[in-house]
Amino acid sequence: MKVEIIGSGVSGLCCAHAFAERGCEVSIIAASDALDSTCCSWWAGGMLAPGCEGESAEPLIATLGVESMAFWQAIAPDYTTAGTLVVATSRDQPLINNFARNTEGWQRVEGKQVHQLEPDLAERFNCGLFFTDEAHLDPRQALAHLINTLKKSGVSFEQRQIDDAPGNDYHSAADWIIDCRGLGAQQTLTDLRGVKGEMLHIHSDEIALKRPVRLLHPRIPLYIVPRAKGVFMIGATMIESTERTRASVRSVLELLSAAYALHPAFGEATIIEIGVEARPAFTDNLPRLRRRGKTLSVNGMYRHGFLAAPAMARRCVEFALDGIIPPEVMDENTA
Repeated sequence: MKVEIIGSGVSGLCCAHAFAERGCEVSIIAASDALDSTCCSWWAGGMLAPGCEGESAEPLIATLGVESMAFWQAIAPDYTTAGTLVVATSRDQPLINNFARNTEGWQRVEGKQVHQLEPDLAERFNCGLFFTDEAHLDPRQALAHLINTLKKSGVSFEQRQIDDAPGNDYHSAADWIIDCRGLGAQQTLTDLRGVKGEMLHIHSDEIALKRPVRLLHPRIPLYIVPRAKGVFMIGATMIESTERTRASVRSVLELLSAAYALHPAFGEATIIEIGVEARPAFTDNLPRLRRRGKTLSVNGMYRHGFLAAPAMARRCVEFALDGIIPPEVMDENTA
């Protein structure tokens, strides 16, 4: 069976992997010939945190997330299970209790326990929530490795711009067309909207973190994810907008101020890059699998791309090859 996948972000690559594993002839068509800053996945945080996401996301995200974590553990070279630490300043302690009420899978940590987890934060935070089973990875490394794996398995890549939505007038010899273009599919998925996210990469040799840390804040809940060689990813805003190129001064100031509140050493850090992207989302911020003819759309990942894409790819393959309808992400009248 021939499968043509449009889009080479995390959704497209995961779908390619899932179809290739089932013995399909897979080709990927993308506007860019390499993973770069034009792709929403380039700016992902790489946190695999189904427990923490339960604070604002539907239970489905946790279900998809647990399944997806097994995929990334097998694929990503730097997959790290170190958990997630959630903290708040002394004046924002009520936010910790609210977070605890709305999530599961945590344990309270105080004093020496905080010091054991993150020694550099112990003097500033004497209590928090520790989500022991969560993980993180570097999205750029993970996707680069996945691309190499796909090429070795025979998946072909073609650089070509597709402006119009694939449909009955789209000529392809493939048995299935898998549309993973994110906001590029708005012409067809008219209820898809953009959620702007701004993030930073900074460098500091003065502080070390072993795991993602979330600082609860009344306006912008901050997360910091450690990368290799003293690099940290700081994110991220959530603004209803399709703007994909320019960060606002207010957002950057608030992200940097929150990082400084986490540890003053971040005030001496150097800014490596400022990233902006618009993430595709439906009204309920849950992903969808939709069919139109021989086209299947996998979209609406919101900020849960890495947490949901592998699980959504499996459901896409099972529908296309086995006729199994996943009711949690696909309405029967669209099957």
